Amino acid sequence: MFEEWGFLLGEIWVLLVLAALVGLIAGWIIWGRRSEVNIDTGEADSLRGDLGNCRGDLNSCRETGATQSARIAELEADLEACRASQVAAPAAVVAAPVADADVDMSLDFDGDGVVEGKDEGVKPTTLDGPRDGKADDLKRIKGIGPKMEKLCNKLGFYHFDQIAGWTADETAWVDANLEGFKGRVTRDEWVDQAKIFAKGGETEFSKKVDKGGVY
Repeated sequence: MFEEWGFLLGEIWVLLVLAALVGLIAGWIIWGRRSEVNIDTGEADSLRGDLGNCRGDLNSCRETGATQSARIAELEADLEACRASQVAAPAAVVAAPVADADVDMSLDFDGDGVVEGKDEGVKPTTLDGPRDGKADDLKRIKGIGPKMEKLCNKLGFYHFDQIAGWTADETAWVDANLEGFKGRVTRDEWVDQAKIFAKGGETEFSKKVDKGGVY
């Protein structure tokens, strides 16, 4: 009987040892795989982090590139505006010259902003003498007396149709060249009066001149 108990106890110890070995092996397999899984998961997380950083850097580079492109476009626009202003500035100075404070701008008869003396405006067509040797009586124009008539003849003006045809620039030239009487053409409206006389008309003033009651 004791032999049977001894045999049973021996088998139990063998089974316990086998069970322990099986447990160790199973534990090693389970814990070893779990460790491998943990290692793989850590590497994956690290790779994901690196990928996220790369994406962030890429977006930052894109934003920086877009900002730089916008800044370059802005600078190019400023450069073009600066060039345009440099080209336009001299033209503006020519178009609107600054008058000298000591210059009498009332002598700027052609209105170009520059007092040019006898070179104001454009010289009209003149004659060396009256047509057919007979000049019109320019004294019929209010503002032209005997002295002024001689000055007009000296400048080459003898007839109403000459004065009637003066343009604004030609009027400016005559205004600037009437020594001692500058500006009288415009002030006394010679051209408008001459147009009437060139067509054979008359004015109240010319009637008085014709009657001899003026000069």
